[in-house]
Amino acid sequence: MSDRIFAATRKGLFTIERRGGGRWEVSATEFLGDNLSLISVDPRDGTLYAAQDLGHYGTKFQRSDDGGGSFTEVGKPTYPEKPEGLEDRDAAGKEVPWNCEKIWAFAAGGDDEPGALWCGTIPGGLFRSNDRGDNWTLVESLWNEPRRKQWFGGGADMPGIHSICVDPRDSKHVALGISCGGVWVTRDRGETWDCRADGMRAAYMPPEQAFDPVIQDPHCVVQCRSAPDVLWAQHHNGIFRTTNGCEQWTEIESAQPSSFGFAVAVHPNDPDTAWFVPAIKDEARYPVDGQVVVTRTRDGGKSFEVLREGLPQQHAYDLTFRHALDVDGDGERLVFGTTTGSLWVSEDQGDQWHPVSHHLPPIHSVTFA
Repeated sequence: MSDRIFAATRKGLFTIERRGGGRWEVSATEFLGDNLSLISVDPRDGTLYAAQDLGHYGTKFQRSDDGGGSFTEVGKPTYPEKPEGLEDRDAAGKEVPWNCEKIWAFAAGGDDEPGALWCGTIPGGLFRSNDRGDNWTLVESLWNEPRRKQWFGGGADMPGIHSICVDPRDSKHVALGISCGGVWVTRDRGETWDCRADGMRAAYMPPEQAFDPVIQDPHCVVQCRSAPDVLWAQHHNGIFRTTNGCEQWTEIESAQPSSFGFAVAVHPNDPDTAWFVPAIKDEARYPVDGQVVVTRTRDGGKSFEVLREGLPQQHAYDLTFRHALDVDGDGERLVFGTTTGSLWVSEDQGDQWHPVSHHLPPIHSVTFA
């Protein structure tokens, strides 16, 4: 089990460690005052990667080789110059900028390709590095895909790649979650792509377009480590699951108090066990009845448990973003953070939750290390 957690927030990176007696405490800070959009660990060598979103000063990528003790700025995703006279608009008619507005997803490559990394951005560009982030190259096969013109912004104003799942059996096989653009899969390390969101339903679209794979809004897509053909998606209007590597998705309709949310985590060794942090959707976006809960299924979505022990059950309006829920490598410990700066840890798969802090800055991303 991991005894360290990293939380990327609106005002810096926080390290949380498990002390004697099992108490979790904030032990260190980095980039204090800076907005961090993402924190992630390369499981192959423990390298830590942090993405900064500095507004007027743009995005930056930081790398730590000593567990967060120090960081070095590395390369950042950079788009090529937009061809003169090219009009590039999304399905909503908005002009798509050819520059990195936000680093929104990160994934390490396979064990057979040391140094290889993937990075997803807003406005929908996928990048790859072969040298641990020192240099990044736009995956032009996806950027030039004609169906990209059908994508559009969801919660963000522009389309964005927020989920990257690398098949542990085959590093050439990668699945992406895109808002709003569906799920895209390559089996040749990005040479070719196809949309694989059949079965997903977009309730926000006219009925005749609701099942169009290219306009789906999966908020987060995760893959089971031990059963990679099983992926879960927390979608804008529901929960979806595939057991055949994205060939077909099935809607899960039994989750209560809500099937809406942003975050999902799957047990690394049990594809039938997954966790969600539900909320009321669209205009409201806060926990149902002002009660923070986590829902868990252990039977592939046939039934759900509502986990609330240790979580606030009155006048609590915490929302959990898509990267702010994580499960450790053993599938026993979980952590999630919220927009109000609260962070909770569970040692028993969510049966009981223990508060770490209620006054961190808004939490964008968490990860066990």
